Amino acid sequence: MPTDLEISRQVKLKSIKEIIDQLGISEDDFDYYGKYTGKIKLSVLDKLKNNPDGKLILVTAMSPTNFGEGKTLTTIGLGQALNQLGKKGIIAIREPSVGPVFGMKGGAAGGGHSQVLPMEMINLHFNGDFGAITAAHNLLAAMLDNHILKGNDLGIDVTNILWNRTMDMNDRALRQIVVGLGGRVNGVPRETGFVITAASEVMAILALAESRTDLKKRLGEIAIGYNYKQEIVHAKDLQANNAMAVLLNDAIMPNLVQTNENTPALVHAGPFANIAHGTNSVIADKIALKLADYVVTECGFGSDLGAEKFFDIVCRKNPMWPSAVVIVSTCRAIKYHGGVKSKPESLLYEENPEAFKKGLGNLEVHIKNMKNLEFLLLLQSTDFLKILLPR
Repeated sequence: MPTDLEISRQVKLKSIKEIIDQLGISEDDFDYYGKYTGKIKLSVLDKLKNNPDGKLILVTAMSPTNFGEGKTLTTIGLGQALNQLGKKGIIAIREPSVGPVFGMKGGAAGGGHSQVLPMEMINLHFNGDFGAITAAHNLLAAMLDNHILKGNDLGIDVTNILWNRTMDMNDRALRQIVVGLGGRVNGVPRETGFVITAASEVMAILALAESRTDLKKRLGEIAIGYNYKQEIVHAKDLQANNAMAVLLNDAIMPNLVQTNENTPALVHAGPFANIAHGTNSVIADKIALKLADYVVTECGFGSDLGAEKFFDIVCRKNPMWPSAVVIVSTCRAIKYHGGVKSKPESLLYEENPEAFKKGLGNLEVHIKNMKNLEFLLLLQSTDFLKILLPR
């Protein structure tokens, strides 16, 4: 059986110039990052403001297993299917984090014949976005420590600092550390730690920002700690937000790539759903909705987490609401929630009607969650596209 990488290398990719022509984007509104990817400039939103918005389709899932259940794969496959049916569809998904790429779940660019390509580029240092977010986050950390060393005019309590450092790697040994050792020249000793870049508040802010102006304002409101009067100190108090925004000047522009079947895909931002809202950028969604009849996007974890946050955070701030919700469910996940243990993994692939029946209760709750939001619910089936698309 061929691997995802072997399948991706069999695909004849179109040049990114062909993809932007397909979308009707001018080269003036696009920055090339090589032959197969690039960034859409924010200026395109103003030029497309009179275009009607397409339909937004949200892909979520029942409670997943440790192995993941294929939301990204389903999102990509659905976007490709819409284009096969003659509809103009675009996929909008999150950028993968390097740390998890080397973990159990692997990459986050789909799989098999439903991938975003070039997958090795997308999974590793994609167009510098994560590097820029890491730099902006750590710039604020450095300015904070420098302020304390140079007199601490803001009266920041070094025992009550909220802002840490970040890197795009799974490295649990750095979760809790002490900095500033080695004498005054190296700063003031204090406890701090690292989070992974996808868990950075800067990542969440980038994904929610609607413009560069909005980005600067949101960055300025970051709470970095408390002063000795127990008042919150913000990033703007250090005048750090403008410098951070400069580092994010290119990162705020959505990345354009394509799928196995040359369907356009926007891959932008990657906040984790357990600590943030867990979906791609608002800017990418807004641009996609102006360019396509249907935009397929995804959210992290199950519907009780990622989808709830999508409705409660993303949709409430921005005038865009899903026209349909797709819940990804697998026999493996159903049996797992019916009591079948995940080790050895082979148990999840054995027939077990009793566990399957019991596990359907988990799926039922996710269906109720989505119905409570009064949105059209579509389960994975062979004919759900017929339900989705008008005759």
